[in-house]
Amino acid sequence: MSLLVKICGLSTSETLETALDAGADMVGFVFFPPSPRHVSLESGRDLGRQVKRRAVKVALTVDADDATLDNIMDALSPDIFQLHGQESVARLRDIKLRFGRPVMKAVPVATAADLAVLPGYAAVADRILFDARAPKDATRPGGLGAPFDWHLLENLDLKLPYMVSGGLHADNVAEALRVTRAGGVDVSSGIESAPGIKDPELIKAFIRAARATQELSVR
Repeated sequence: MSLLVKICGLSTSETLETALDAGADMVGFVFFPPSPRHVSLESGRDLGRQVKRRAVKVALTVDADDATLDNIMDALSPDIFQLHGQESVARLRDIKLRFGRPVMKAVPVATAADLAVLPGYAAVADRILFDARAPKDATRPGGLGAPFDWHLLENLDLKLPYMVSGGLHADNVAEALRVTRAGGVDVSSGIESAPGIKDPELIKAFIRAARATQELSVR
C-alpha cells in the first residue's frame, strides 16, 4: 500500500493549495477554538470547496457534541472525522452511525500502557492516529510539536490502518516511518513558521521527504 501523507491544521487558501499541489493525500481542518489552527465554519466551507476531490477532507474535533458535528457536516462535508479528545468507544460508534462517516481515533502515547486502549478502539474506528501525549497543563491535546518514543510501536500487531504524528518534520519523518512501519504520517506544527502559520516551503519539503521514504521501501 502507498504511504498516506496528511497535512493538518490548514487554514488559508494559499497553504491548502500548496499542500494539494504537492500531493497531500489528506488535508485536515481543525474545529477546536483553543487551537491556533482553528477554522470557522464559514472558512471550513470555503476551504472544503477548494479541495474538490483532490484529497481526503479530514475534520479534526475534540469531544465535540452532535450539534457541533452537524454544523461541520453541513459546512465541510468531511470524508472522515478525526476524533482527538477523550471520546469513548461507544461515542465513536454513535458518530459513525449518526453521520455515516469513517472515524480516525487519535491515541496519545507516552508509555506502553497507553496502548492498552487499542483493542476497544480498533473494534470500531476505521483508522488509528498515534500522537504524543500532551503535558497535563496543555490547553489542547495535539499540535504541540513533540514526538513520542516511536519504538513503543515497533512490535505493534494492529490489523487496522494507522498513522503516526507528533513532532514530525522533514528531517525525522524517514526515521519515524522506519521504526513504526506506519501506513501514514500526519504533520502540523512541523511545517509552521509560527503556531498556526503554515510555511509553503516546509509543506513541500515534508511531502518530498515522506515520499522519498516510500520510494526507498519499494525498491
